Amino acid sequence: MEAAKSPRELIVSVSPHVKSEDSVAKIMWTVNLSLLPAFAGSVYFFGWRALYVTALCIVAALFGEWLVEKLTSRPMTLSDGSAFLTGLLLGMNLPPSSPAYIAIIGSLVAVMVAKQMFGGLGFNIFNPALMGRAFVLITWPRAMTTWTAPVASLGAVDAQTTATPLGLLKEEGLHKLLEVFGSKSALYMHLFVGNRAGSLGETSVLLLLIGAAILLLKRYITWHIPLSFVATVGVLTWIFGTNPETGGLALFGGDPLIHLMSGGLILGAFFMATDYVTVPTIKAGQVIFGVGCGILTVIIRLWGGFPEGVMFSILLMNCFAPLIDRRMRSRIFGYRKVEAA
Repeated sequence: MEAAKSPRELIVSVSPHVKSEDSVAKIMWTVNLSLLPAFAGSVYFFGWRALYVTALCIVAALFGEWLVEKLTSRPMTLSDGSAFLTGLLLGMNLPPSSPAYIAIIGSLVAVMVAKQMFGGLGFNIFNPALMGRAFVLITWPRAMTTWTAPVASLGAVDAQTTATPLGLLKEEGLHKLLEVFGSKSALYMHLFVGNRAGSLGETSVLLLLIGAAILLLKRYITWHIPLSFVATVGVLTWIFGTNPETGGLALFGGDPLIHLMSGGLILGAFFMATDYVTVPTIKAGQVIFGVGCGILTVIIRLWGGFPEGVMFSILLMNCFAPLIDRRMRSRIFGYRKVEAA
């Protein structure tokens, strides 16, 4: 394949090609809108602090985009919604108590380093929002692992620190998790609705699934990555997870529902692992990508140093996306392999 000679030259794969009326800007702003239910839930559960942290991330991401494009004389892309989406996703991945400098620096790293240094939208190797989160997590681990309990009040100012469900499960076991939430049915309900500690936008499975349904109905994402990602985590945590009766590890005795509804799995599987730029383009390759994310997430959660593993699993699989695409090339339409006589 011949290399592009100018930024306007378009290189495409074999036909047939999908024609669409949807522009990049329309897709990006639709993804932003699909995140609104989960974002509104974060403001409800954690108060105005959620709005403050997320707004800082969005403003810093837009400023970083404007600054790089101004300095490099590139066309301005602020209106396409991609920088806004990066800031929004990063904000939803931060703890409610995140200091302002973490929100700002994380957003600048996400846009200026992870996105613009690779050439801007369409050229980045890693998901920018997750790169920004990884940077601030490694740089300020204490602030990034200090969680607050939901307040379910817009006017609340003070917040009580607590552990996330995954943190309790990893450090103190399932019995502690049931002691905090009262019963298993109450635990499931709190995890599904979102009334528990965690990053701003990841707590409510219900609200995230509403946004995911919008993207699936609009066909902006397909089932291949989310389903393979979530199913892999469910199966492996059932096989290797903590037995709900004994509290110890036992084959085929784990509780997959806790892992499916805890942490950033739903947010990551539907909104970040499906990033067009950083995943394989072929459907079979996307399934491999999702399974890889699921395996890495379970390894980190059950045997790693962190109770959560979605962020690192997606970033690691981003590295393999070009290799998967290269290995699994698209079949030429109408072409049939001639069997040797």
